[in-house]
Amino acid sequence: PDAPREIRSPFGHIPTKLPGVHVCEHLPLTAKLMDKLTILRSVDCSASNHTPITMQAGNALARRTNDGKDGAGYPSMGAIAAKFRGPNAPGMPAFLGLADTWTSDVWGAGNMGIAYEPVKGKELAGRLKLPKGLSVDRLEDRHLLQTNLDEFKRAVDSSREIASADRFTQQAFDVLLSGRARNAFDIGQESVATREMYGTHSMGRKALQARRLVEAGVTFVLVSGAWGYFDHHGDNVRWGGIEKGLKPLIPRVDQTLHAIVTDLEDRGMLDSTLILMMGEFGRSPVINAQAGRDHWARVMSMVMAGGGLNHGQAIGSTDARGDDIASRPVAPADLAATVFHHLGIDLKSHWIDRQGRPVPIVTQGGQVISELV
Repeated sequence: PDAPREIRSPFGHIPTKLPGVHVCEHLPLTAKLMDKLTILRSVDCSASNHTPITMQAGNALARRTNDGKDGAGYPSMGAIAAKFRGPNAPGMPAFLGLADTWTSDVWGAGNMGIAYEPVKGKELAGRLKLPKGLSVDRLEDRHLLQTNLDEFKRAVDSSREIASADRFTQQAFDVLLSGRARNAFDIGQESVATREMYGTHSMGRKALQARRLVEAGVTFVLVSGAWGYFDHHGDNVRWGGIEKGLKPLIPRVDQTLHAIVTDLEDRGMLDSTLILMMGEFGRSPVINAQAGRDHWARVMSMVMAGGGLNHGQAIGSTDARGDDIASRPVAPADLAATVFHHLGIDLKSHWIDRQGRPVPIVTQGGQVISELV
């Protein structure tokens, strides 16, 4: 608030439930939640670019390369969860994304293997009903027939592709038969009050969907409201600048974060569900000539909640201008270590790349964020 005009936000600020921590005046619901949140003010996103790769992987070695080798083969945190944790309930996928533009918003399994790629929730939702005239009994008969054919195929061709296809078929069968996924995608089962609490906008609907999926047994859900939502370079671009673009969006963020934290707590799920709310990098401290802010990869802030961690704190700081990290840098690998610790995954685990070499799931000495545990 005391920065020069070219840096200072045009919006006011309000106190929160956490003494000494203020937020934007358009985040009143978040202000009430601050004792349940942690702000990370010093996330090192210098390896990141305008893609989901680095931060979703929790790995500074995973980057956009523009040479067809994006991510250097490293998987996302969700893919690691799928491999080393798996789903929390039978008949559910382990890793699912809720996004409109997949390539721009969701990073997958890299070279770890297609078996650990995220399920596209938007596509899956409309495909979970059995065809007309096909009962579960008939499906089971067809499955028996297919099993016999698959055994024959395995005897003829034991290639990795055939084995993968068989595994995917089995997963699809389990999803259809269990009914868990069908019910999880039906947000119409929620009360009107709950749906209104989350909001009818894209971000709110997807967050409600995510809560239902986690409740049904999905281990890792990634939500993206819309591509470019926060790319507020100025009034000369599609998403507008700070006043015209960001101002109407902030209340949706406020509503969504408040809804999912409150809802999870009311259901007794907050301590077992870890929430990370973040982008791919920060925004420039200086407001540009188009009344917006540009990309800033030196540092960003993000929010965490739940997971049984110690919240009600702000970790790290930037310098007075917001240019650089001033204290307690948090690396992407530290985020990964914290997520895997929450999921009960051994931080010393590794996966095997295409050359048969072991690759650690936590790179560059990443450590669990000690203030949280």
